[in-house]
Amino acid sequence: MDDPQARARARRNPMPVPSHDRHFYSHLRAFGRFGIRIFEPVVMPQPHWHGHIELNFAANFRMAYDIDGTRLILPENRLILFWAGVPHQLTAIQPVDEGPIKLANIYLPLDSFLQMRHIMALQAAMIGRGMVMLPESLCDAGLMQRWYLDYRSGDFERAEIVKMELNALFRRASITGFDFLRPPQHEIGTDRNLSSAHVRHVIDMVRFVLENLDKPLLNAQVTQVTGLHENYALTLFSRTMQVPLKMFINRMRLMRARALLVESSIAVSEVAEQCGFSSLTQFYAQFRAGYGMPPAALRQHYVQMDLR
Repeated sequence: MDDPQARARARRNPMPVPSHDRHFYSHLRAFGRFGIRIFEPVVMPQPHWHGHIELNFAANFRMAYDIDGTRLILPENRLILFWAGVPHQLTAIQPVDEGPIKLANIYLPLDSFLQMRHIMALQAAMIGRGMVMLPESLCDAGLMQRWYLDYRSGDFERAEIVKMELNALFRRASITGFDFLRPPQHEIGTDRNLSSAHVRHVIDMVRFVLENLDKPLLNAQVTQVTGLHENYALTLFSRTMQVPLKMFINRMRLMRARALLVESSIAVSEVAEQCGFSSLTQFYAQFRAGYGMPPAALRQHYVQMDLR
């Protein structure tokens, strides 16, 4: 029911977040945060994109999907994943039996996905803008519901276990095999092709960044892990990841800082140091630009959420 007094109170005391994550998306195209939802699907009016590896499980219906201009039919009751940094749109819904139709979405941050071990083939496929369907035996609606309940519990440990189980699922799929609904698209320009070996170089650079965020990072240090010429490696990175290396490093520093603020009680100055910012002034300026508020305000918001 519409409550004018509630609306007036909301205008007087606007909640500063959770808009911070949307602010981060809109201004810096952040790579995202972890999330799960289960809902009744609706056709999307236009394509969109965001910073996750997205997993879809369509219970009792098929989806017509447009991904980067390619129309695909996604089968029912199968777990399908792709890099959502590619424009995508759900264009049609086709029920297949009498049961209720539900769409489960898992949003896995790209940095978390690329830190997972022993799934190189899957990582290369995602960065190459492929769409992958995992074996039916590995995932069903019951598993999706359990993961959803773990996520909705608000318990950090249970959410971390879900991520560990996702990594194990991906590893098992890498052994048993998976199907491509859309093969990787390795073109990076009109006259040059990006091979799977080049994609692996990009993954190596990403991993190096994530493992060394607490240190100053020069382009030459990061590209050295590839054995390629620095300028060529930088070109591969920016065209594959759709963002320059320096901006990617800054995003990852901010995302690490946000996680430390929410999940620990260490001092803001120590957060800045652990995330590789050269000064507190730089940290405050970049954090406010990315999240729309100072670090302490974001931490306080989550403390208040825990107390509710």
